[in-house]
Amino acid sequence: MKEISVLDLKKMIDDKVDFQLIDVRELHEFESANLGGELIPLGDIIDQSDRVSRVKPVIIHCRSGARSAAAVRELENRFGFSNLANLKGGILAWAKEIDPSVKVS
Repeated sequence: MKEISVLDLKKMIDDKVDFQLIDVRELHEFESANLGGELIPLGDIIDQSDRVSRVKPVIIHCRSGARSAAAVRELENRFGFSNLANLKGGILAWAKEIDPSVKVS
């Protein structure tokens, strides 16, 4: 499974790369802190796989990287996606390394 660091994600944002960011956490987690991605909770990702782009890079994240890794594996195995990457360390790593103002509970 492909992974990218929060530093790589920040560079993609700064360079205005056309990509899709998907957050697989639950609604209450997303409402408390998010990175501006599209919310598709892990429990819904298979049923809503049509919302996941096949034509541009897709970065999937969660709190720490575990749920998003599961989402990447499931999407790759079931639907043959080849453009997905897991955000290593999730939003916790983003808050620690990039933006301490992001308060993750």
